[in-house]
Amino acid sequence: MASEATFNHAEVRAQPRVMEAAFTVFLLLVFVGLTPFAVRSPEMMALGESGVSGAGDSMRQVTYLAAFSVIALGAFRKFGADMIALIPLLLALLVVWCVASSLWAAEPGVTFRRAGLEVVIVLSAMWGVEVLGIERALKLFRGVLAAVLIVNWLSIPFIKAAIHQPGEFDPALVGAWRGLYYHKNIAGAVTAISAMVFLFFAIDQKRRIDWLLFFAAAVFLVMTKSKSSMGLLAVTLVAGAGYRIGWSRGLNRSITIVTVMLLGVVGLTVELAGWADISRLISDPQEFTGRAAIWQAEFAFITDHPLFGSGFGSFTDTGAISPLHKYVGGGWIETVAHGHNGYLQLAVEIGIVGFALAILSLLGQPALVFWRRDAIPVPFKAFLFSLFFFIALHNFMESDFLQSDGETWVTFLIMLAMLRQAQAICTSEPGQAP
Repeated sequence: MASEATFNHAEVRAQPRVMEAAFTVFLLLVFVGLTPFAVRSPEMMALGESGVSGAGDSMRQVTYLAAFSVIALGAFRKFGADMIALIPLLLALLVVWCVASSLWAAEPGVTFRRAGLEVVIVLSAMWGVEVLGIERALKLFRGVLAAVLIVNWLSIPFIKAAIHQPGEFDPALVGAWRGLYYHKNIAGAVTAISAMVFLFFAIDQKRRIDWLLFFAAAVFLVMTKSKSSMGLLAVTLVAGAGYRIGWSRGLNRSITIVTVMLLGVVGLTVELAGWADISRLISDPQEFTGRAAIWQAEFAFITDHPLFGSGFGSFTDTGAISPLHKYVGGGWIETVAHGHNGYLQLAVEIGIVGFALAILSLLGQPALVFWRRDAIPVPFKAFLFSLFFFIALHNFMESDFLQSDGETWVTFLIMLAMLRQAQAICTSEPGQAP
């Protein structure tokens, strides 16, 4: 890999296999979970899109804690008390605020459990990358995504649940491929991310297997019928290429970034305009997963509770106790697993204070690093920028940020960890940079 010469010196020469195993288990818990190919029934839908009972699932908690314990021990052995400093300050404050929101949440127990799991997820992702190093963590990440893609393809002809079946709550889902995931939109986002990872390896290492995986991911993505992920992947690939060219050839960065932003606006406009043309989105809140009704309810809730919000993890996927009941009529709201807009959901759950921390830590700080010209290899930085760009836009249609152990959210954390480590290496040892 082109970036290997840059980061090899920061790798621990012989990482204990147990650390690699722990990080792999963590990734498998995120990207496969404990209930692959879950049958979509009214009872399962009442538990949300994950098909499990949220952070209250005991086996899920135990397995995450086990992987986290090994990763945390490895981080302590390698960094000592300095392991705390590996978490960006604003991100740490954001997580602390999520935990603190249990003090004013309507259901403190639910908020505290979900915030506790969020702490475990954030630390596992960040420390896992720091302990293993960029090269090894990225290869393990690629390996898990490749395994998931292969299983998804093999499942289509043999497992009925791998395709959305007739009788779905939303008839538009019928026939869409979902593989081992609970919903085609989850499968679409994971497959789009996989395509970006495989493309990076294909260009960097020029191996046929990576090109094959990239094309396999692209075809599977089309079969998921996940329009948001398909459209955003195309826009993201162009934006990533523009970033790579602009930063490697010394072009005017302002012009490049404005062009990239315009691409994002065009992509979002096409997506949103396509939905706006469907009048039943407004007339029937159950169509298109009730996005219009949910957004209206979220705006109303933010107006009524602007400062602190409803408490982390308490707004959706909570059945009958969801505050949405006060703003949306009908029992269908009990099946809502997220707010279908990551930015609105942040403001709803953790208020304006938490929203500001999230924007600064998740968008502001990375954007500053991506803006600078530094010693981080441009191809690798462009790859991380592509992940950043895709997920930032994806949150306008789905809720990824702080979404427990959501696949897209964990990918974003891994991206942050790699960006932080790459920056630290090039800052502390500039002589090692190309």
